[in-house]
Amino acid sequence: MSDAVKLSIIYYSSTGIGTEIAKTLAAEAEAAGAEVRLRRVTELAPDAAIDSNPAWRANVDATREIPEATADDVVWADAVLFGSPTRFGNISSQLKQFIDTLGGQWAQGQLADKVYSGFTSTSTTHGGQESTLLALYNTFHHFGGIVVAPGYTDGAKFADGNPYGTSHVDAQGANQVDDTTRKAAAVQARRVVGVAQALKNGRA
Repeated sequence: MSDAVKLSIIYYSSTGIGTEIAKTLAAEAEAAGAEVRLRRVTELAPDAAIDSNPAWRANVDATREIPEATADDVVWADAVLFGSPTRFGNISSQLKQFIDTLGGQWAQGQLADKVYSGFTSTSTTHGGQESTLLALYNTFHHFGGIVVAPGYTDGAKFADGNPYGTSHVDAQGANQVDDTTRKAAAVQARRVVGVAQALKNGRA
């Protein structure tokens, strides 16, 4: 039996929805046998912007104990789950800034041949969930990564309705992470860990 899958969950969240999804993914991945690193990317917004939204300030304060992501968290991992809220149909500047620091590791081939997948949230039902994940997945192709989307491989994904990854509609904070989203996250976590384990076993 080969070693457990090493999974990094690297995300940005402003008001806490992404944090809750990330924690759910982490718990489900650990239950599936993975060794997990949960990491948040650096907040770039000024305090004035953060303080303008009580939920944003609360999330920043509540997640201080979660370590900030480093390049080593990607290099170390067999699989990486990246998460970001939608920003005009794309990922947040905070997550993009982190990804842009990985050029050295990319040039050395240290990001290739890993499993990658993504999760997101939006304020509205048609607010860019699919386009955000597809835009994120462009990066994984440049890495030489192996994109593992959940697809419609489980009945829970028909309720969630997003084959590209886990997503949640928060309705401007009115809808907290619910059982539908948590079940979708469970499917994604198990699939990512399972595929990564199969690849790891095949290389052993």
